[in-house]
Amino acid sequence: MMLKTFACAVLLSIVCLGQTFAETGQKPDKAASYQVPSIKIGYGDLIAVNMFDNPNFSGQFRVNSHGDIVLPLIGHVHVFGETADTAGTQIAKRYVQAGILKPDNAYATVSIVEYASQGITVNGEVKTPGVYPALGVRMLNDVIAAAGGLTPTAASKVIITHRDDPSDPMTVTYDPESLRPVIPHVQLLPGDSVLVPRAGIVYVVGDVVRSGGFVLDGRQPLTIEEAMALAGGGGKAAALKRVQLVRTLKDGRKEVIAVSVKDIFKGKAPDVALQDGDVVYVPTSTGRMVAQRALSAAIGVGSQVTIYKTAYY
Repeated sequence: MMLKTFACAVLLSIVCLGQTFAETGQKPDKAASYQVPSIKIGYGDLIAVNMFDNPNFSGQFRVNSHGDIVLPLIGHVHVFGETADTAGTQIAKRYVQAGILKPDNAYATVSIVEYASQGITVNGEVKTPGVYPALGVRMLNDVIAAAGGLTPTAASKVIITHRDDPSDPMTVTYDPESLRPVIPHVQLLPGDSVLVPRAGIVYVVGDVVRSGGFVLDGRQPLTIEEAMALAGGGGKAAALKRVQLVRTLKDGRKEVIAVSVKDIFKGKAPDVALQDGDVVYVPTSTGRMVAQRALSAAIGVGSQVTIYKTAYY
């Protein structure tokens, strides 16, 4: 009796274990949950056509500027925008319609041998812009990493133009440096392009704790008080009542606006919203001539200063 009970227990354990393995095997892999889109045929692509049992009709054919290939006996066949499968079906149908092949043995397979653009173009605020290989499908984050990553002046949005839909670029949020990193799982195909725009930047220079450029990046407007906080505040000899805001006008001229940061801190003067390219110059309590020279240097501020990015979200 005990032996029979033991055997039943072992059998039950094997059944449960088998169900566990089955459930584990059926559990979808997160990485495999992304469907690989079908790559469409484009202008200039080289495609291979293999006609079943008809080698004379097979070969490699270049897609012309009209989106056609020229096949033996039937001439022009429009394949632009088709996938390899649909192009094969269309080619076989054309041979049947022309009375050259019977439906029973009209079967064509098509593959894309060479793309007119073999890579993915990455431009803008990345460390190494260029064209990067795209053998099949690649993810956005992989391509940006291949380009060396973002520069400090990169915006948190990326513009993607797909090869098969150039008139409808898409903009996605991409901000790996935020408090909660935003890295979208966007698939890229050969011929696609990625543009990383430049973020807006304001500069705080002069007698401050941390002089440099601070990224605006299209979020809520940055004010002078907030910019001063990012710069660590004024130095021990800072003349906060004589701060100069240097702004570039649309015609290229420079406008210098006197601002009393001390009054802003006390709530006696309204805060000022900054614009892309603004320079906030904090002078020291020294002679007028020295301050004027320092202001002239501040107007020419540019890539030589340190750029700071603040983590958001």
